[in-house]
Amino acid sequence: MASASRLMGFPTLRVARPTDNLAALLRFYCEGLGLQQLAAFTAHNGFDGVRLGHARAPYHLEFTHQPRHAAGRAPSLRPSAGVLPARARRVAAGGAAAPFYNPYWDQRGLTFEDPDGYRVVLQQAAWNR
Repeated sequence: MASASRLMGFPTLRVARPTDNLAALLRFYCEGLGLQQLAAFTAHNGFDGVRLGHARAPYHLEFTHQPRHAAGRAPSLRPSAGVLPARARRVAAGGAAAPFYNPYWDQRGLTFEDPDGYRVVLQQAAWNR
C-alpha cells in the first residue's frame, strides 16, 4: 500500500543521525518544538532509537543510539551562545539559544542548539520557492 505522502504527490523524507542523548533529544524536539514520537525501537540490529514528526507529515526525524559507541557532538562551527528572551528559551525546552554560523538565519528566525550541538532554526516567514 502506498504511503499517504506518496498519494498526495510528496516524497517521504527521513533524516537520521546518531546521538548519545535520546532522552534529552526527546524533550527538546517533542516538548520544546512540538514534534510527536511516532515510533521507538530497542536493540534493533544493535541500535535503540526514536522516530519523530507529525503523523500525517511527509517527513520524519530519526535519532539512533548504539550502546557502547560514542556518537559525539555536531561537527559544525559553534560560535559563543547568545542570549534570547525567556519566552524563546521555553520554546526550546532546555536547548541552548545560540547564534547560527550563517547570520542569514539569525535575521530570519530564532536559532536553538539541540542537546547534541546541532542548530535548529524556527522561522515564521513565507518560503520563497
